[in-house]
Amino acid sequence: MIAHVILFKPKHGLTAEQRQNILAGLRAAASSIPTIRSMRVGRRIRHGHPGYEQLMREDFEYMVIVEFDDLAGLTAYLAHPRHQAIGQHFTMSSAAALAYDYEMEDWARS
Repeated sequence: MIAHVILFKPKHGLTAEQRQNILAGLRAAASSIPTIRSMRVGRRIRHGHPGYEQLMREDFEYMVIVEFDDLAGLTAYLAHPRHQAIGQHFTMSSAAALAYDYEMEDWARS
């Protein structure tokens, strides 16, 4: 399985409508790009564990994890027009963002 992981920090002052447009683009991609196995979006939580959260240099408020069966699925996703639209939203609305791809193994079920 391949995981496409995005960490995202919105620009300060982003309107509620702009945030909703980003989420709408993600939902549209999740439902229309056939190679996506799953897509999860989350907002960062804080729990106050000493020495843990304080070490994070950048505060990425949101994370997106998109899963694919294989590298071909990821490649098709990256070339898909819906992904291009999402990329434009992220570029225009992010103060900082990271995107990395990982080949994953499920150790909890092995």
